[in-house]
Amino acid sequence: MIQASCVPPKDTTGLTKKEMMPFQAEHDVLTTLRAMGHDVEPLVVGDEMGVVRDAIRLRKPQIVFNLLEEFRGVDFYVPHVLGYFELIHQCYTGCNPRGLMFATSKALQRKILRYHRIPSPDFFVVPMGKKTRRPRRTNFPLIVKSATAHGSVGIAQASVVHDDTKLAERVEFIHTELSNDAIVEEYIDGRELYVSLIGNQRIEAFPIWEMILENLPEGAPRIATSRLKWDIDHQTRSGLIAGAAENLPEPDTRRIVHLCKRAYRALNQSGYARLDLRLREDGRVYLIESNPNPQIAIGEEFAESAKSAGVSYERLLGRIVQLGLRYHANLE
Repeated sequence: MIQASCVPPKDTTGLTKKEMMPFQAEHDVLTTLRAMGHDVEPLVVGDEMGVVRDAIRLRKPQIVFNLLEEFRGVDFYVPHVLGYFELIHQCYTGCNPRGLMFATSKALQRKILRYHRIPSPDFFVVPMGKKTRRPRRTNFPLIVKSATAHGSVGIAQASVVHDDTKLAERVEFIHTELSNDAIVEEYIDGRELYVSLIGNQRIEAFPIWEMILENLPEGAPRIATSRLKWDIDHQTRSGLIAGAAENLPEPDTRRIVHLCKRAYRALNQSGYARLDLRLREDGRVYLIESNPNPQIAIGEEFAESAKSAGVSYERLLGRIVQLGLRYHANLE
């Protein structure tokens, strides 16, 4: 189940990495599952549930491999599509609708984390049409993001602000350019870490991954901007390196993994997820957000972290499929 804009062509011979980027995950999943002997047929989903309903009735799939990121152009409609699958007892891969719903709202996710005493940045939300009023307890620097958009949409170096004037300007940018509420968070300076988790009741963590920017200008905030995430040339210029986190003492590794598993359960997530964290110089760890159904293309953090643990891409997809089948079996 994929977006209309992410359908890979039948022949990708000669395409560059940049040209492949919009549909890389879809291509990797389709070609790998077919090579594993599965009968796979893409279901292109746009804005009509009738297409989904008819395809399920006609094809009667054993399981739907969910790569959907939005429905009718809205990301928080995706949990409702999966809710339909649960109502008709259709197996699917990845996170359940409750866990996805908690993830689509960054403010809601943060409230749940804070309730469970999982360390995360202080924050406040500026709804569309409202003026920015910074709470007295909230100190600079701050980072301004869309309250619902994912994939680093709307995040740039200018997102990190150091005074009320820049704060108001960036909130206005989110409101006008993205038509979203803005979430304003305490900016945590430190190492950017990623923890990939897989499982339903029993959760396994792959090795902790880290994003390093070797050519970042002095004083620039170390953040994964939209440009850094999607512009290959900019990645090269910035000296982007992603790999297993080095020089992490074993006690810190255990503490980080334990925290991530607690968050995964608190957010009612299942299937697989990538959790983004910041590790400060003083050793304090902050969970920035949990991303269920993360980017799963070959070469991305999730698949590479699994590979470093000895889990090939074929085995990884196989485990995701089996988890989807088991999750549905537990609901019956």
